[in-house]
Amino acid sequence: MRSPISIVLGKEIVDNFRDKRTLFSALVFGPLFGPLLFATLISVMLNQAIERMDESLELPVIGAEHAPNLIQFLAQQDIDAKPGPGSTEEARAWVTEGREDMVLVIPPGYATAVNEGNPGRLVLVVDQSNNRAGRTVSRVRGVLRGYSDKLASLRAAARGIHPFVFRPLTLDTEDVSTPTGRSVLILGMMTYFLLFSMLMGGMYLAIDTTAGERERNSLEPLLTLPVSRGQLLVGKLGATVFYMLVSLALTLTAFAIAIQFVPLERLGMTASLTPAVVVQGLLILAPFALLGAALMTVVASFTNSYKEAQSYLTVVLLVPTLPIIFASLLQVKTSLALMWIPSLSQHLLMTNLIKAEPVQWSYWAVASVSTLVLGGLTAWLAVWLYRRERILG
Repeated sequence: MRSPISIVLGKEIVDNFRDKRTLFSALVFGPLFGPLLFATLISVMLNQAIERMDESLELPVIGAEHAPNLIQFLAQQDIDAKPGPGSTEEARAWVTEGREDMVLVIPPGYATAVNEGNPGRLVLVVDQSNNRAGRTVSRVRGVLRGYSDKLASLRAAARGIHPFVFRPLTLDTEDVSTPTGRSVLILGMMTYFLLFSMLMGGMYLAIDTTAGERERNSLEPLLTLPVSRGQLLVGKLGATVFYMLVSLALTLTAFAIAIQFVPLERLGMTASLTPAVVVQGLLILAPFALLGAALMTVVASFTNSYKEAQSYLTVVLLVPTLPIIFASLLQVKTSLALMWIPSLSQHLLMTNLIKAEPVQWSYWAVASVSTLVLGGLTAWLAVWLYRRERILG
């Protein structure tokens, strides 16, 4: 004989499956749209960055006739000088209005100063608030510094001084990162999409469990059935967890497929999203489903209508993902102490997976146990709230 919990669980899974709109939002829109949007945006950004690195840069110059050698050096670095505005004031206006990212101004006294062995003054008019121009401005600055070093070496050689006298240090940078490790710079926020999609997979069922039943006046007849309120809610929570896990599996699979079309290799990166990694990611993130389902059910139990519950849960969806945002900004490293924090621990373990670093399964055990314990306590609170007479409205 089937237990009451399994009967409620099966009924809720089937009923939710019949609701095509809810099913589309939970298992199609979230799991597929998120990875597709993520991969498209990353691809566009990478392609633009790669094109800017490879393409020849046009630099408006005022007073190019005063520094022909500098102009020739710029051309050797794929920076083509073109006629700039008529004055420095007009150059400021061009940059401020966004007509040009920058303008190089070469004053009339530049050639005389350089020929006399004095510093030649250059003015690079830029707008530091223009994030789009940041990469090209840095490129021009680097080339100008290189030209300055070249002039310094020539001046030293002309005076019989070895150029190395002005270079007491030689700095070599040794990059110990791996292609998969560098991919975290781009894929680090993937866990955010995974948790968000998983929560979306169960949100509508969590709402229907409380506010939806109350709004349709079907909750009171439901509570008259020979099933305890605790068993009834556990069955509904089980169905919510089921759809959350299905959404998670679909999203992980969609990410693994979509990321193959992102040109990471052109930037010296690779993504470690093999089928084995997808399975491990599912094991890492799955314990969060109970906590997410219970949390959404608790919040929805205080609402009186489906629309009100939807408004509240839209905010709740952001709460578990906040630690991920702070961890990404602060570059938090994986440690045992952080494994007690739900969502953050899952994010750190997923980051290790993406970087193709070995996951310490003792860390996974601590993260899973702490998340399941907190989820169990939240589920108990949901059951307690469900037993109140106020649940009937």
